[in-house]
Amino acid sequence: MIVKIKKYLPFYLMALPAIVYFFINNYIPMGGLILAFEKYTVSGGIFGSPKVGLDNFKFLFSSSDAWLMTRNTIAYNLVFIVLGTVVAIVVAYLLHELKGNLPRKIYQTTILFPSLLSIIIVSYLANAILAGDTGFINNYILAPLGLETVSFYSESKYWPFILVFIHLWQMTGTSCILYLANMSAIDPGLYEAANLDGASRWNTFIHITIPCLIPTIITLTILAVGKIFNSDFGLFYQVPMNSGALIDVTQTIDTYVYRGLMNTANMGMSAAACFYQSVVGFVLVMITNHLVKKFSKENAMF
Repeated sequence: MIVKIKKYLPFYLMALPAIVYFFINNYIPMGGLILAFEKYTVSGGIFGSPKVGLDNFKFLFSSSDAWLMTRNTIAYNLVFIVLGTVVAIVVAYLLHELKGNLPRKIYQTTILFPSLLSIIIVSYLANAILAGDTGFINNYILAPLGLETVSFYSESKYWPFILVFIHLWQMTGTSCILYLANMSAIDPGLYEAANLDGASRWNTFIHITIPCLIPTIITLTILAVGKIFNSDFGLFYQVPMNSGALIDVTQTIDTYVYRGLMNTANMGMSAAACFYQSVVGFVLVMITNHLVKKFSKENAMF
């Protein structure tokens, strides 16, 4: 045992910063879940505040916001999972088919760059395009054509499409790199044999590339399903500039928790929403993995 520890000690040391980070960022805060069953007071603190049982959950689910935030969170994430997977695979395949390393590296860097941008920068870029008075669309597209300008930050009907587009633009790069790495590992002999048999690129994509990517698709989908009750706070709060007129299409569980803390300082209800979010996410991961194991045991995560 000691010999094995010494053998793998460099790897343990490499993993140590990540382990410490996850312990501090993900595990220590779990103690705060007790707030979901308390009426928090500053004098009592986390462990000394009066216990209220499930009252916070009752208040949460009896409010009109419960259905709205649940619907938005699930609907957006389902769209992100489906479209994100399709777009990432298509872009990865196009990159894989590029001839020459230089063009491929240029396109990879270009596609990956948006994921490195802070959401604050993204929100101001979106504002520069969508703003009513100074926005690019109103001033340089609609106005010259003699069309009526649009007040994007007060009309909610446009934002489901805007948010989906921004998410895909920013996040496709990271998923694309994962799929591209898997495509590079596919045996070239499979493609050569298909070409000899007269298969088209579409046929090789459907019958060779996609089946070889299934384990990766399943793994990433299970992980995404586990976060289906989470939302990108910056995307739904910063990008719409916290516009009250857009609440119906931008209110998610994460923004609800933040607004609950900032506007009402109701830590108990916010903690209840987080607890609800965590439990449902865990259950969905277990269900999804169980279904995968039932139909394709070798592709299940555990």
